[in-house]
Amino acid sequence: MKIIVNGEAREVAGPDLAAALDELGYGDVVVATAINEAFVPVTARPAHRLADGDVVEVLAPMQGG
Repeated sequence: MKIIVNGEAREVAGPDLAAALDELGYGDVVVATAINEAFVPVTARPAHRLADGDVVEVLAPMQGG
């Protein structure tokens, strides 16, 4: 399915957010995620099904003060 990840069109096979993140190389990376502007916690990623055209934001935490 085609989704938008951080503003770029991407093709993923994974049916849920956790699988898509693995596929996109974020499997072991600590990130925050949102789908269609709604925050999705880590624990909800495997159950959050993706749909064609979903807009996914993947944000890395920032260090510093």
